[in-house]
Formats: sequence, structure tokens, C-alpha cells
Amino acid sequence: MAATAFTFKFASTPAEFAQIHRLNYRTFVEEIPQHPPNHERRLVDKFHAENTYCICVDGAQLVGMIALRDRRPFSLDAKVPDLDRWLPADAKLCEIRLLAIEPAYRGRTLLAQLLGFAAEEGLRRGYTLGLASGTLRQTKLYRHLGFIPFAEPVGADDARFQPMYLPLQAARDFLQRYRHATA
Repeated sequence: MAATAFTFKFASTPAEFAQIHRLNYRTFVEEIPQHPPNHERRLVDKFHAENTYCICVDGAQLVGMIALRDRRPFSLDAKVPDLDRWLPADAKLCEIRLLAIEPAYRGRTLLAQLLGFAAEEGLRRGYTLGLASGTLRQTKLYRHLGFIPFAEPVGADDARFQPMYLPLQAARDFLQRYRHATA
């Protein structure tokens, strides 16, 4: 696959949302068995109406996504008792959800670019900290990107997740340096 100039944007069309639901299914049903299978092979997130989807497209094809959400309760509120005790007191929170990248597009700079796009949007909206739960399979990668783990892992045995937070300013600074180093 040749080097591609990706487009980073906010999902806005029915076709983009349909692709989001299919990528959600492949990622969070087939790859990470967090949800049961269904015959439609679509997974609509329970917070879909509240999510802002930061997406990456290659032409018209969705190849990666991250969702931002700022309404509590967050997913981790139900999984981590007394969640706020783990977080900086003055933080303005958003939730970083549904990180998914098509397998053929992994192992490149796409993840860093997509996370940078989402961090920029979070900062623009006034958030200082992004909460996430990342698969234990990728803990080292998340730390490299600036996520800070806290609390014990959560979830079912075959789909364990590490609660984490990401200081958005630090993430933006790191990802800007990363972009310049790889340009």
C-alpha cells in the first residue's frame, strides 16, 4: 500500500455513520469480544447520539476513528468506584471512546495523527483531560502516546481494559513533536 494522504474530519454523513457502526462491530465484537455478535454485523454505540466522532478517511473509506463525549456518567463511572479520586481535582473531563483502526492501516502514523486531531478538538472545547479504557493488549502503546494508567483493569476476562487518562495539552505537544519528527 502506497503512502496515503489521509483526511481527518468529524463524521457527518449517513455513509460515514454506517461505516462507523461496521468498524465498531469488527473491533468490539469480532476482535475484542466486548459485545455479542448480531446478524446485521453492526454495533451502534449506546452513547452514539452524544458522541463526536473524529474520523480518518482514505478517499471515501473510513479507516480509523475516536469518539469524544463530555456527558457524565462516563463509561468508567460504572466500572471504577469513586472515579474522581483518581483524577486531578481541577480537570475538565471528556471521555475518549471507541478507538478503532482498520487492521490494514495499523502500525503507521495514523493512530498518532488521529489522536492528535481528537486532542486538538478536546482542547478547543475546553477539556484538559481525556478519560479512556484501553485494551490490555496495547498498554505499552497507550503509555507511549501519553496515557496514564490508574486503578485496576476492568471488564470481562476476554475483554480486559485499563482505565487511563490523557492530559490533552501534553498529548498535543507530544503529537506535534512526533509529526515534525516523521515529516
